[in-house]
Amino acid sequence: MSGIGLDGVTVVLALPAATAVLLALVPAYRVAALVNVISCGVTFLAALSLFVAAPATGPYVLVDALNIVFIVLNTFVAFTTSVFSRSYIAHELETGRLTPVHLRFYHAMYQVLLFAMNLALVANNIGLMWVAIELATLTTVLMVGLYRTPEAIEAAWKYFILGSVGIALALFGTILVYMAAQPVVGEGADGMVWSVLIQHAAAFDPALLNLAFVFLLLGYGTKVGLAPLHSWLPDAHAEGPTPISAVLSGLLLNVALYAVLRFKLLLAANPDALAPGPLMMTMGLGSVLLAGLMLYRRRDIKRLFAYSSIEHMGLIAFAFGIGGPLANFAGLLHMTMHSLTKSAIFFAVGNIAQVKGTQRLSQIRGLTVTHPALGWGLVAGVVAIAGMPPFGVFMSEFLLVSSTFARMPLLAVALVASLLIGFGALMLRLSGIAFGEPSSGTAPVAASTVPMYVHLALVLMAGVWLPPPLVAWFQTIAGMLG
Repeated sequence: MSGIGLDGVTVVLALPAATAVLLALVPAYRVAALVNVISCGVTFLAALSLFVAAPATGPYVLVDALNIVFIVLNTFVAFTTSVFSRSYIAHELETGRLTPVHLRFYHAMYQVLLFAMNLALVANNIGLMWVAIELATLTTVLMVGLYRTPEAIEAAWKYFILGSVGIALALFGTILVYMAAQPVVGEGADGMVWSVLIQHAAAFDPALLNLAFVFLLLGYGTKVGLAPLHSWLPDAHAEGPTPISAVLSGLLLNVALYAVLRFKLLLAANPDALAPGPLMMTMGLGSVLLAGLMLYRRRDIKRLFAYSSIEHMGLIAFAFGIGGPLANFAGLLHMTMHSLTKSAIFFAVGNIAQVKGTQRLSQIRGLTVTHPALGWGLVAGVVAIAGMPPFGVFMSEFLLVSSTFARMPLLAVALVASLLIGFGALMLRLSGIAFGEPSSGTAPVAASTVPMYVHLALVLMAGVWLPPPLVAWFQTIAGMLG
């Protein structure tokens, strides 16, 4: 193995795990918050080192063009969220919503979550990937219930129950893949190693692969938040700490989607297997339409943007379902833009909830007057996530709609109509939040707005100019996805 690549993977996995143990023992929350930021920053730098040299593929570790984009995005957003979290979570302690014990638990679990997501992304063993995704899910369940209010505990239990259903379905699908591989590659670990499976997938029993993918799509689709398996997501966003909402929307949903893409490639390698695209397109388009309609009925600002996450994950699933170089490129770009934009929006929402003392939309008005930096940042974020130029989300949606019109015009009409429904809801809400008659609540902004503006600047740059190496990289992955 290459030394740089091996070191990069080792740090990406070992550092969060070691930091979690350390943070569980550190009583001073300010020190813990600083350690959390430093650890996330070093992990991000280690992820970047994988561009220089990646480790050779082994039975447990796989680093290729596909998962590097997820790893780098995962560690970057985790780092910027930790910066936001440092001041946000201190304010929660000062107001009495959290105790020092809660904060010690929070920081330790934050690193466990980062470790679990990174492990899922680099795992070459599909069983290990399943374990890592479920560890990430269970960690998030604990963090959603951090405030210990009846609503938070109810949201955590709802997430746990629905997540358990997803766990069972994904596990059964994984077992079916192993059963399909066993007659070809033999018994033992090789039947779980993805790089071995993809080499021999053409010889697997297509009936078993078809059944496996249905269970895997439903199981991991629960974690992605695709309709009709989405109902845990709005509650989890509304009741958990805002940094966790940012990590959920910006990262954890992507990790589950990554698992679906790996198994989609497996089916695509078998000429007699079911085409996975139509299933992903159906669930994706259904999610976009349902979320767009539900946006009109939200009364809580965090629930509003939770449904926006469902809409955009549906759009990404639709893009990868339709397939082809252009649609896959659009899916990759949209996934990246959504992670950056939605986490920026939740950074703004966390500040808004603190300065206004509420998450009720009816009590959040005129932010551009009372808190201009925060209000205009939210305006930029909502304009971006709604798909308006010149932001990167517009570019990815334009590419997807163009690809769909070229291949399935009627489906493109349904897609555009669904997007317009969601667009109308976001603009309706934004007008009151940002420009309405200012409401009470004039406390100063406690958490840093720098991460929000950094994310928005990157999304704006992507809408104006994409670096040629990034375009070439995404084109390579788009070709790999078929």
